[in-house]
Amino acid sequence: MQTFITLIVTAALFAAAVQPRKPRARDLGVPFEGTAGTNNAITDVPGVEVGFTTLIQGDAVRTGVTAILPRGKTSTDPVMAGWFSLNGNGEMTGTTWIKEGGFLEGPVFITNTHSVGVVRDASIAWGLKHGATLQPWSLPVVAETWDGSLNDINGFHVKPEHVFAALDGATGGPVQEGNVGGGTGMICYGFKCGTGTSSRQLDANAGGYTVGVLVQANHGRRSELRIAGVPVGVDIPSPPPRGDAADDPAADRELGSIIIVVATDAPLLPHQLERLARRASLGLARTGATSGNSSGDIFLAFSTANGKAASAPNVATVQMLSNDRISALFSMTVQATEEAIVNALVAAETMTGVNGRTVERLPHDTLRQVLKKYGR
Repeated sequence: MQTFITLIVTAALFAAAVQPRKPRARDLGVPFEGTAGTNNAITDVPGVEVGFTTLIQGDAVRTGVTAILPRGKTSTDPVMAGWFSLNGNGEMTGTTWIKEGGFLEGPVFITNTHSVGVVRDASIAWGLKHGATLQPWSLPVVAETWDGSLNDINGFHVKPEHVFAALDGATGGPVQEGNVGGGTGMICYGFKCGTGTSSRQLDANAGGYTVGVLVQANHGRRSELRIAGVPVGVDIPSPPPRGDAADDPAADRELGSIIIVVATDAPLLPHQLERLARRASLGLARTGATSGNSSGDIFLAFSTANGKAASAPNVATVQMLSNDRISALFSMTVQATEEAIVNALVAAETMTGVNGRTVERLPHDTLRQVLKKYGR
């Protein structure tokens, strides 16, 4: 009988002293616009923490949970937020209240499509345990992408304790990428993909604001892939089928979705944050995606500015960045989204999952050669 091993990993276990740092897109020479923050991650926005639980069991379980806490584990202060659906063949719970009330109350979770319910319920239980609920009812934000090509998605392997582990292990600082958390079993552009992140910062004389992006990438056709404007997906065609050839995840067709979370410390109101979320579409497009019918491309943006605005008893005094100054944040969002997706591709590793299906990683040396061929 095969021995089954469960690997449960939280962000704290990936400290640099324990785990070697994976190469990122910039390490391979991929050129990007803009100035990245210290960690080139969503956690460059002060207060933001990210936690993961990664589940790898036997031959069939390749899934997990990602948790993004806008003000960290110790805060119950909501943040202003806005959201946007580029293509709605997917799910992000809690968005009707964000649209109505303008605030995100609690973390953002990303998991697989059939685990949204258990993650939502576990989020409520964790909030009750930690006194983090604001209303008598909770409306958690849980988003998903489909990992059924590599994961036994109908086995419902994500449990409440995995959600608790992601929350309890959330930290600031460097963020792991690739086959981690909710991104464990994900595929994009026919390559193994998953979790990716990036950030951009403005000069102090321009406000010094930071924009950070985290993606769970599970979208796109191989032939569409563009990196730094180069048609990488054309130059690195899909390999011959391996495993279950009748339903091969490397086939050149749209199979999944992308969730994009944008964080900033700029003082933006909810309608401005919805505008910021829309700009993630342009970063996605830079990598070649056309947002096909079967793709759930759903984006959320939040601001950590204007603390305590949600708890004001009568009138809240808030700041709002002038619309004349917001275009710089739009550009930063586009740039960070593009890089986060490429980082997810570069960090991911070849994986074999359910039914013996294997999805190959993006080959780094070949990517360098293709970029060089086009003068990039």
